[in-house]
Amino acid sequence: MIVYLLVALMFFTGLYGIIAKKNIIKIIVGINIVGYASNLLFILLGYKWDGIAPILTENMSITGFVEKSVDPLPQALVLTSIVIDLAFVAFLAALAIRLFERYGTFDIDKIRRLKG
Repeated sequence: MIVYLLVALMFFTGLYGIIAKKNIIKIIVGINIVGYASNLLFILLGYKWDGIAPILTENMSITGFVEKSVDPLPQALVLTSIVIDLAFVAFLAALAIRLFERYGTFDIDKIRRLKG
């Protein structure tokens, strides 16, 4: 149970970074933290105490395998999510660089005041 509370703390820390910070780089870091927290939650939901790898060997019965094996679907979804998060962060970093080249700052309030 404590692990889920730590994941929630991690999620809300990232959410605070997204909502409260004015620096674009800090907002991108907050988005990363939220993504990491959601990935960790998916992995924790698919985890089984004393579970085995989802690989069927010759000396195992099907019923024992199903009861003891860890669900591989959350792991596959998290791998996909990591790739999507990487592409999204690369896009946000490129956007932040272009904004800095155009306006000379990473501060959102100063960018909003500037016209052009």
